[in-house]
Amino acid sequence: MRTAVISDIHGNLVSLEAVLDDAARQAVDGFVCLGDVAATGPQPREAVARIAGLRCPVVMGNTDHWLLEPGPGPADDEDGERIHDIDLWCREQLGPAELAALAGYEPVVELDGVCCYHGSPRSFDEELLPTTPPADLEAALAGHNAGVYAGGHTHQAMLRRHHTALVINPGSVGMPFELLGDGTFRNPPVAEYAIVDERDVEFRRVPVNVAAVTTAAMRTDMPHSGWWVRDWAWSQ
Repeated sequence: MRTAVISDIHGNLVSLEAVLDDAARQAVDGFVCLGDVAATGPQPREAVARIAGLRCPVVMGNTDHWLLEPGPGPADDEDGERIHDIDLWCREQLGPAELAALAGYEPVVELDGVCCYHGSPRSFDEELLPTTPPADLEAALAGHNAGVYAGGHTHQAMLRRHHTALVINPGSVGMPFELLGDGTFRNPPVAEYAIVDERDVEFRRVPVNVAAVTTAAMRTDMPHSGWWVRDWAWSQ
């Protein structure tokens, strides 16, 4: 069964539609979503509705949980405060139906030999990286037996071995990170996802219309929309 693994949409419907169009051309049999569907982007309500329309399993991401139980913003962090403002706005855009959809997301999804989670099976906040020590990875995946372990959260694609299994991160649909030499990042003009077929994994990067992403943001009253599109606009 060819399953499209998507993650970290972050309210970016333009990029999500690009991925869904590409997945249809790849003749996938179904989808699984690894969470972070609505927060930190200009189309939170639309993203939740589009994912719901797929009728696929969805994992609870850290920002999905935050939208259900908003917390305080970070102190003394300008960018963090902007993100907090955007996420509060995203929360205001969601009605009872969207919040009910978020509340139905699951901590872990076991699907056709694939263990699906957001950060790790034990925490949606945990980062599993190419450099995570093997003993730490062993502990994070303990209690689960799968041929493929799939998580998101870091917004960076990954493939590594774990005993006879593979551990993957499909990257981000709506907010992929391109790390720069100075430690900052930009959003490249692509949407990322993966197709898993038993133990075969294909990573895909789909071109995204940056002008459409920018227009989608600027047509809303999302706070800091100019700041949000800044990291996209460089690639036009």
